[in-house]
Amino acid sequence: MNKTILRYFYFLLGLFINSFGIAFITKSALGTSQISSIPYVFSLYFTNLSFGTTTFIFNMIYILLQIMILRKNFRPFQFLQIIANIIFSMFVDLGMFMMNWFQPETFIIRFMSLIIGCIILALGISIEVAPDVIMVPGEGIVKAISDVTHKEFGLIKVYFDVTLIVIASLCSFVFFHSLQGVGLGTIISAITVGKFVSMINRHFPLIQHIRQLSIKKG
Repeated sequence: MNKTILRYFYFLLGLFINSFGIAFITKSALGTSQISSIPYVFSLYFTNLSFGTTTFIFNMIYILLQIMILRKNFRPFQFLQIIANIIFSMFVDLGMFMMNWFQPETFIIRFMSLIIGCIILALGISIEVAPDVIMVPGEGIVKAISDVTHKEFGLIKVYFDVTLIVIASLCSFVFFHSLQGVGLGTIISAITVGKFVSMINRHFPLIQHIRQLSIKKG
């Protein structure tokens, strides 16, 4: 029971860290992360909706898509993604609120903010995934597509991220007639976060410790 509680604690900790990674990337004003690109563009246009609210809405769409794709193979346990979505969406708004003071102006500071954000996001993802409890909706939809198409998860993830960036860019041009919320930072995030995750998984002892919690002793 103590191990189970710890696993969910680390999962929530990962979500919390993710929110600050997204906040740092977004505050760089070079474009937000690829997974957040569509919600962020919509939050810029529908100003009465917060970034966290639009994140919640699109994550719910991802959950519905999983149900449609997997049908009877969608396990009831995965409905816990809804709770994770609520918590993560709140964390996104909290992270943006706590970073409200940070308004970088020079390109160097903005670029540093972007890289720091990518590293923080990678750390959060590593901690979130290590306990092996619940998949967040953005990863759940990728796994659902991977399971149905019998294609490698990593390959589907790349296609999915590229699709998100394209859709976010198209929405931005429709809403603003220019590129807003998507930019160099989005591309750099898409390229580097996965690499940072791999480095953290290899060299950060805490990740191995968390993984051990999910291993059942024979």
